[in-house]
Parts: sequence; structure tokens; C-alpha cells
Amino acid sequence: MSQDLRRDGLPGAAATEGTADTAVARPGVDARPGTPKLVGTVWGLLILNTLGSAGAETVIPLPRSLIQLVTMGSLVAAFALALALNPRLRIHASAFLLLLTLLLVPSLISSLQLASGFGALFRCSRFALFVGTLWLLSRWWDGSETFVRHHIRIYFAVLGSVAAGAVISPGAAMPDVYGGRLVGALWPLTPPQIGQYAAVIIGLTVLLLLGRRTDKVSATVVIVPSLVLLALTHTRTATLGMLIGLALAIGSLVLTSAAARRFFTWAVVVTTVAAVGFAPLLRAWFLRGQSQEYLTSLTGRAKVWDALLAAPRTTAEKLFGMGLGDKSFGGLPIDNSWLAVYHEQGWTGVTLVAALVTILGAVALLRPPSLARACAIFLISYCAIASYTEAGLGDASPYLLHLALAASLLAAPPAATPLAKPAAPRRRIPRWAQDRRRL
Repeated sequence: MSQDLRRDGLPGAAATEGTADTAVARPGVDARPGTPKLVGTVWGLLILNTLGSAGAETVIPLPRSLIQLVTMGSLVAAFALALALNPRLRIHASAFLLLLTLLLVPSLISSLQLASGFGALFRCSRFALFVGTLWLLSRWWDGSETFVRHHIRIYFAVLGSVAAGAVISPGAAMPDVYGGRLVGALWPLTPPQIGQYAAVIIGLTVLLLLGRRTDKVSATVVIVPSLVLLALTHTRTATLGMLIGLALAIGSLVLTSAAARRFFTWAVVVTTVAAVGFAPLLRAWFLRGQSQEYLTSLTGRAKVWDALLAAPRTTAEKLFGMGLGDKSFGGLPIDNSWLAVYHEQGWTGVTLVAALVTILGAVALLRPPSLARACAIFLISYCAIASYTEAGLGDASPYLLHLALAASLLAAPPAATPLAKPAAPRRRIPRWAQDRRRL
């Protein structure tokens, strides 16, 4: 299995999943090959592709065409590199990837109608490359924490760029147009994106610490700065998703882990004290200066959702949607994964995405308690909660990468292949003995 993170730490450490990261060979059994280091590069390129091209204004203005070139180029590079690493197209059977592949069907059918323009076909091609790259990487999905490390390190590097932008230009990093919330000043990232990345790596790092896969110093280096960035984004969905996801994940370890029981107990105590002693401050942070009525309407999202559901649609549009778009309706963001999938891929897409999330959740619940299962439960829970106010489950996005990571953690390791028994050496018979046999 993969080496212990206590040796290399989490952020900025060199990947160790090379040839040394192999299972111990047993007599008569082949050791499973280690995960190549370049797999982490492929994962990082996929994350770069899903960062998007829209967001706040950066310190150095970046043309959107340049950002799109970088993000799309990273996907093409990821697919090419994954193909070079897996030229024989060895894949791991996965219901998750099968359902993602089937999701391409309604995406293509609706996009061919060009109701969303030629951009829909471009997004279809991007989605196909994204799914194809995941298929190629599935060869190394074995239930270990290898991809968790890649996930944490790469997103921590992204958050590092956010922190650097806040130091270089605090005004650009907290503009008034976003209500003073933290944005990406070096790369265009919105507060919900930053909050999502911070919440996910905080949750995964906490679980690795409880599972003794990392030391306290490395975990602190990741968790503390990420908590600060999460607080500065004022992202409610990410915060609630992280807390609920961690509660469910740690709850799955309570019966088998003393560390999980201690952490759960302390978390309950600290949460209770904070809720009582800092209630006004927490309420002010949660409201973000908004009225109770505005909060009840989910900051205006409900109006967009009502308009989307009331819009007339043909039978074909209800079944297959309008084609892959920018997750908006009437020029306003949909901000709901299920309604975005319904709008772009119809009821067929909604059914496939629901089956995808349900199967992952069912597999996680049926597995025996383990660190990998706890990480998968956290990721699935987080994505399910965030899907109510964020879009992304029906197209190439960070949320699908989170679920792909969960699928890799729930994948059973490939069966070891027995070594072929060497042929017994032929005994050489001297010529004089052969002559005596003939006699």
C-alpha cells in the first residue's frame, strides 16, 4: 500500500507513489505495481481544467480566451498523459464511470439540437475527454489513499495562490462587488469555489489524521490556513457540507477507532460551547449582512428555479434537456445541480446522476468500517449537500472529481496474479548412462 504520510507530510511534499510504493511480495504472488508519479500530474491537470474561467477580476488582467486555452489544454494534456501511462487501456470496472459514460448520451442528443449553440458540442467533447481520462486512471483505483494525497496537495496549492493574491492585493482579493468576501486575485476564483476547496481538504486531512496517515504538524499546516480562507469566503454551503460530512464520516469510525471517539466527543463539546458563547458572532457571519427574507429565498436562487421549472418544454427537451451550457437560465446562474442537469440533460440525466450518487452511497454504507470508507462518506455527503445550492454534477467539475475520488476509495484492489511455476530443469543424463540404458 502507499507509504505513510507521516514521512512526507501533506502540502508541497514530493509524491512517493513510485516504484517504491508497492505491496510486499509474498511467495507465489506478484506484488501489485505501484502508482506512477505522473498519475498525480494527470490528476492535477484535471483539477486545473475544472477551475473554470469566470470569476473576480485579477491583479494582472487575464483574457478569458487565455484562461480557457489553459484549462482546455490541461484536459487534453491530462488525457494524452493518461493514455501514455496506460497504453494497453487497462481499466477498473466501475459502476460510477459506467453511469458517467451513459450520461454522455443525453448530453450529446440534446447538444446536437444546437439549442444552446455550438458551445454545447464543445462542452460535450470536453466532458467526453474528462470521462475518458478517468477511465484511464481507474487502473490505479485500489482503495488506497494515493489519490486523496494528490487531491489535498493540489487543492492546497490552489489555495496557496489565493492566499498569495490576498497578500499582494487585499483590495482585489476582497472586492466590494462580492460583499468583501475572499476571491482569487491571481486566478479568477469565486468565494464558493475557494470555500469548496478549503472545506474538502480540511475534511480529508482531519480524517487522515484520525487514521494516523499523517502527523499533527503536517495536518496543522493544511487545516489552519484552510480554515482561515474558508472563514474569509463566508461560504455557508461549504461550511455546512464540511461539518455534516465530517460528522457522518467520523460517525462511521466511532465503533472501531478510539481516536475517532475522542475527536467526536471533543467536537461536540467545542461546538456546544461555541454555539452558546459566540451565537451572535456566528449568526452575523452566517447572515453576511442579508435580511432573513433574502436568506429564506436562498439569496434569490428560488426565483430562478421557479422560472426554470415554469418554462415551456417539448417532450424531447424534458427527456434530454437543452444541451450542455454554462449552468445558467435567463442569464442568471441556476446554482442547483439537479435543476441544472434537468435543464441541460433532461429527466434522463437526472435519473443517471441520482443513480450515480445513490450507488456510491450504498456501496460506502455496505463496506466495513475503514479510513477509505470514511473519506468516501465525507466526499459523497459533501457533494450531496452542496448539490442543493451549487451546480456541477452533470458536467466536468470539481464535484465529479470529488465523487471520482470517492469511487477510487471504494474500489476493491485488483486480485493478485499467481506467478507461473518455473519449469523443472531437465536432468542431464551422461552419455555412458544413456548407453547402459539401451543395453
